[in-house]
Amino acid sequence: MLSFEEKLQIIESFPQLTRRDVSLGRVNFHYEESDYDKKTVVYHLHPNGNGFVYAEYLDEYEPDQKGMVNIREYSAKELRKIIEQSIESLAPRSNIESAIVGESEEEEYWINEDNFTLILIYEDEMWNVYAGLNLDGTFPSYNEAAQYLKEEGFRLK
Repeated sequence: MLSFEEKLQIIESFPQLTRRDVSLGRVNFHYEESDYDKKTVVYHLHPNGNGFVYAEYLDEYEPDQKGMVNIREYSAKELRKIIEQSIESLAPRSNIESAIVGESEEEEYWINEDNFTLILIYEDEMWNVYAGLNLDGTFPSYNEAAQYLKEEGFRLK
C-alpha cells in the first residue's frame, strides 16, 4: 500500500487537478474543467492512506452509490491509471465531438490505448461509430457496435 505522501505525490503530478484541503487532514482534488457538475476526482484522501476516486463512467471499476472507488490498496500504476481515466471521463467534448453528437442523448465515447477516441451514437434506429467527422461503421444493435469496438481495442471512456 502506498503511503499518504506517495499518493499525494502521484495525484499532484496531474496539473489538471486542484488541491482542496478538507477536515481531519483529508484532501480532495477537483477537475475544474469538468464538462459535468461533478468536479471531484479524488475524494477524502486521508493521512491513513484511504481515499476514493470518481469512476462512475468507467466500465472496469465497480463504484459505490456515489460513483467512487476506494483506492486504499492501489499501486502507483493503478492509481495513475484510474485518475487518468476519471479525468478523461469528465473532460469537455471537442468541437468535432459536439458537432457529431449534437442534441443526441444516446452517445458513448470509446478510447484505445493510444488515446484515440471513437464516438458511438444512436441515430435513425441504428448505432453509428464516428472517427472524428467520418462515419466508421453502422450497426443494427448496440451489442454488435460494442463488440466491434472491443475487437478493435477500444474500451468505454
